[in-house]
Amino acid sequence: MQTYTLIIELEKDRKIGVGKLGVFNLPRGFYLYTGSGGRNISARLARHRKKRGKRLHWHIDYLLRSRHARIIGVRESSGEECAVNQAFKRIKGARIPVPGFGASDCRKDCLSHLIYFKKRPILPSSRPSP
Repeated sequence: MQTYTLIIELEKDRKIGVGKLGVFNLPRGFYLYTGSGGRNISARLARHRKKRGKRLHWHIDYLLRSRHARIIGVRESSGEECAVNQAFKRIKGARIPVPGFGASDCRKDCLSHLIYFKKRPILPSSRPSP
């Protein structure tokens, strides 16, 4: 399974409704969202980059539809989604802005697959696939 992490900049504070999770005040800053792409990760990433004309299916769709949110980078890995997410949660300054975000099928008690940073985080070097 391919895993990806979107590096998102939110340029202004925003109040964003996230489906059944509710409405949240998200501060401007940087967000890491980790997900899995199945067999066609390039199609998943293309969908995330699309701003209009898509059904709001995943929690991340609600954040990315904001005109103040933009994907500024993508990191792909062959690591398991929750392990990658857990590693990013250990970066200094990491906070969970929306409990349950992107983690409705999580089995590793991640709490959220969206992580907030006030300043752009320095991500650990990715390791080569085995």
